[in-house]
Amino acid sequence: MAVFRIERPTHLAAPEAWRRLTTWERHTGSVPLTTIRVTTPPPNRVGTTFAARTGIGRAAFDDPMEVVRWSPPAAGRPGHCRLVKRGSVVLGWAEIEVHPLPHGSRIVWREELRLRRLPRLLDAATAHAARPLFAHALTRLLRD
Repeated sequence: MAVFRIERPTHLAAPEAWRRLTTWERHTGSVPLTTIRVTTPPPNRVGTTFAARTGIGRAAFDDPMEVVRWSPPAAGRPGHCRLVKRGSVVLGWAEIEVHPLPHGSRIVWREELRLRRLPRLLDAATAHAARPLFAHALTRLLRD
């Protein structure tokens, strides 16, 4: 599987950074050609499910995900969210951590990504292509 990690400091306090990163519908405006549809009622928690639909017309596919760990930042403790990809095209997981700092927070986004039917030989190329895409999305999600 293609594994990558992105770290980003932000001036945002940890609760606000967490809110921006885990309001799943906000990812629609941050990931090209992708819309997010949450499939469980609020609030976010373990068991929340949503699907990212990526592509155009018949060339689109769904990337369904489930929250399997949910621990918002509180009392100086970092927040941690783990998503598992449950689709027929995209497999793997993603983790979002929000670490409080004296004047903002530090975000760590880790992802293990595998495209079904893509040879494992291309995992490094997949990670190399995915990392800047997700880094751009992270920057947009944290933008004022």
